[in-house]
Amino acid sequence: MSYALTVDGLTVDFNGFKAVDNFTTTIDTGELRVILGPNGAGKTTLMDLISGKTTSTSGEVKLFGREITRLNEHQIARAGIGRKFQIPSIFRDLSVMQNLEVSASGEPSVFKNLKYSITQEEKQKIEEVIELTDLSDVLKSSAGDLSHGQMQWLELGMLITQDAKVILLDEPTAGMTKQETMKTADIIKKLKGKHTILVVEHDMAFVRDIAERITVMHLGKLLAEGDIDTIEKDEAVREAYLGSGGIH
Repeated sequence: MSYALTVDGLTVDFNGFKAVDNFTTTIDTGELRVILGPNGAGKTTLMDLISGKTTSTSGEVKLFGREITRLNEHQIARAGIGRKFQIPSIFRDLSVMQNLEVSASGEPSVFKNLKYSITQEEKQKIEEVIELTDLSDVLKSSAGDLSHGQMQWLELGMLITQDAKVILLDEPTAGMTKQETMKTADIIKKLKGKHTILVVEHDMAFVRDIAERITVMHLGKLLAEGDIDTIEKDEAVREAYLGSGGIH
């Protein structure tokens, strides 16, 4: 199965308002896909539908060929979809290392995790994440004391140690400095191929840095899809979203 995600006719109707309207796309295994669109286009709602936070009205989502449309949010997470929100979901009172150990174990109870002895394989995965995110200097620090960027990298690292096959990133650079944004781009590009990644983002410089293939949404529908050059030349995309400036 070459597709990590298959989205077919996905629709959600909120009392007559279709936030996502008959949306269809496929995401290749190991692909890095960026989703663009104006505010209200349905980008975050699409992420909600894929991750199970919101239940669709019609259509289906398949993960490596397995339909997950009607599964609960935690079942979808265990199937291999990891979701990162704008506000980091980390254990602020635990150290950075403890956060990584909790996520690596797969045990949902934090208290059980603190008594859990991680395996050699899990240790190796954590070490790889520490190197990737460059958090070695803050492993003993409380997660709540990290900088904004470090919190974002920690949460992304936790998704990796959970072995999320498909990672959904909702505006991962929001609130970051230019240096933090550049580092986030480097981390995401290193994950490409090993993980399938969907990124919703408004920072066009960041998009140009990481994007391979772009999906543009408008009014809940698929407006256009293709590489950067294709998207920039698309008149419908220019009119609805980019204007004359393109992706900078």
